[in-house]
Amino acid sequence: MHTRDIDYAGGDAHLRGYLAVSDTGARRPGVLVFHEGLGLGDFAMERARRLAGHGYVALAADMFGDRQQAANLDQAMTLIGGLRTNPARLRARARAALATLTALPEVDATRCAAIGFCFGGTVALELARDGADLKAVVSFHGVLSTTQPAAAGAVRASVLVLTGADDPLAPPEQVAAFENEMRAGKVADWQVTSYGNVLHGFTNPSADGSIMSSALYDARADRRSWAAMQGLFDEVLA
Repeated sequence: MHTRDIDYAGGDAHLRGYLAVSDTGARRPGVLVFHEGLGLGDFAMERARRLAGHGYVALAADMFGDRQQAANLDQAMTLIGGLRTNPARLRARARAALATLTALPEVDATRCAAIGFCFGGTVALELARDGADLKAVVSFHGVLSTTQPAAAGAVRASVLVLTGADDPLAPPEQVAAFENEMRAGKVADWQVTSYGNVLHGFTNPSADGSIMSSALYDARADRRSWAAMQGLFDEVLA
């Protein structure tokens, strides 16, 4: 497996992603990995390497610029807020990552997907809402609300939302609103899986409640959600 940093431009920002690719020479599907609210760090990079181990070309994107990382919740909210309040900027940075991925010689640009964790789950969904040419989009414990709902027929990807039933960042009314958005948007293939007794951040082993009390790792939900993603990818990226 080969890994390296990859620099690219995203509108008004210099972005530094992290690429992981297996040693085989054939062109293969590409997967974007969008990071949590603390920024692009070890967790997203590990998931990129795991995807590369499954045979994909994985690009862990940088949404904050210059690979900024927050040290605490206040810093994270400042970085996130600068994008959540400007959906055009958020979507442009996500699009820049997708363009970088699809331009790679190892990637089959007709077979690409995006996944995201926490804030990154929101980013992946916004990319789908924007009509990006993706086969699949997977949100792990992401916020599901948006100020720009999907227009009818705009979403081209299969959409999989994996959420904790007790996640206060995605309460039942937000899940219901998202489902209604998918119906109104005439999304051909969408699914929401809710894990009982599970909070926010359930995929990250370092989520111990110290930064956010409602973010807590759950090994079973982590395992099941990753398997759900793999099942979708086996179907749509083959």
